[in-house]
Amino acid sequence: MSSNISSMEKLIKKLRDLPGIGSRMAERIGIHIFKMSLQETEEIISAIKEVKSKIHHCSLCYNITEEEVCSICRDSRRDEKVLCVVERTYDIPAIEKGGSYNGRYHVLMGALSPLDAIGPDDLKITALMKRIQTEQISEIIIATNPNVTGEATATYLSGLIKPLGVKVTRLAQGISIGSALEYTDARTLAKSIEGRREM
Repeated sequence: MSSNISSMEKLIKKLRDLPGIGSRMAERIGIHIFKMSLQETEEIISAIKEVKSKIHHCSLCYNITEEEVCSICRDSRRDEKVLCVVERTYDIPAIEKGGSYNGRYHVLMGALSPLDAIGPDDLKITALMKRIQTEQISEIIIATNPNVTGEATATYLSGLIKPLGVKVTRLAQGISIGSALEYTDARTLAKSIEGRREM
């Protein structure tokens, strides 16, 4: 990066690289950081470093956790025979807010997207298939996003899982086509879980 770019411009550029942060928002956050005390900025830096050093993926479901196995996978009160398959870790809190799902999760770490060269081997599909067989799963809820890549992933997974004799359901309609789970309100997600349909 050129040395004649100011430190504020560098910060704004880095903030714009974050998902969901546009130019205007990056500028506002940059100005806010400038106005913060040195102690406040050091606390933010420390929190970021702590996340990078302590957080990793659960060895079972690929959720984020500080432990080897996440709290959801460890919770014996949850239905261990039902797996909700999501694209990303941030889809889990969105579903949990609805309060109507009590099973466990499996995070694919993305969705099938031939245009982006993302195929089945790039996702946690092999791990999912192993879990279905070893954990004696009775139902898979496919909760991929209701967009082109999410639907393609759901169809692909259904084709793999149904021959195993496992019930495969999809979230009910009600989630806007083209939207992402993380931006869907809790009530809509709860109703989608309740009204899931078999594939």
